[in-house]
Amino acid sequence: MRAFILIFSLLFTAELHSQDLRFTFLSPAFNGVGFSAHALTVENQEFSRKQEIEDEAAAAIREAEREANSTNLAKFLNNVESRIYAQLSKQIVDSMFGENPSMEGAFTFEGTTISYINDGEYITLTIVEEDGTKTSITVPIGDFTF
Repeated sequence: MRAFILIFSLLFTAELHSQDLRFTFLSPAFNGVGFSAHALTVENQEFSRKQEIEDEAAAAIREAEREANSTNLAKFLNNVESRIYAQLSKQIVDSMFGENPSMEGAFTFEGTTISYINDGEYITLTIVEEDGTKTSITVPIGDFTF
């Protein structure tokens, strides 16, 4: 029986062939051919040019905004607006801490509601934005003197 298996295995054995396994990168950046440096240079130039165009557009927008804000009319309006806000804040402080302070008050300015309540010890200033954001400031009356 052993002889039969030996003869059978020798007759039906096929010849085996093999070859080396070789790995190559598909990207020209890694395949070692001289083209890789060229491909990377072109890609870098394309990226740099695209970035330069975006930076120039952003700089042009910023320059236009600066020019619009530096006109005499813009400066004048900014100064008037600043003085109006200063006058409003002075009036609020006078009504809270002045010679005849009121116990409470409220007003709405450009969608923002500002209110205050004087309880004798503290003045609580509440600011409510249009989106519902609420800020409260509590000031002790006894410690707030000049």
